[in-house]
Amino acid sequence: MLPSRVVVAGINYEIKEVDGLAEEHNLGGQILYEKGIIKIDSSMCKDKKEQVLVHEILHSIFNEAGYNEQDEDMVNRLGIVLYQVFKDNNLHFGEIEEVEEVSFYDGVSVNERK
Repeated sequence: MLPSRVVVAGINYEIKEVDGLAEEHNLGGQILYEKGIIKIDSSMCKDKKEQVLVHEILHSIFNEAGYNEQDEDMVNRLGIVLYQVFKDNNLHFGEIEEVEEVSFYDGVSVNERK
């Protein structure tokens, strides 16, 4: 399952699974920097969606770091390797557990996972 958003350099990017990117535009993913949106084609298998998400996150990292001109081949290669590192080391794309504040003890909040 893909996360619903990612934050890069303080910018929230909403992640949307959409139809037609691959079929109509020959793209697995697309990033809209000004709108803060990452689109991932919904027709791909889970692993490919995750790999493409890493690719689009790399684009956002380079963009937010001021690299407006990006080498697509380099982003492709880095994205594939970075995804492999995440996957093979069990760094998964699961949902983040929410933490709910429940009480205070000696002025320090005690939190409980949902």
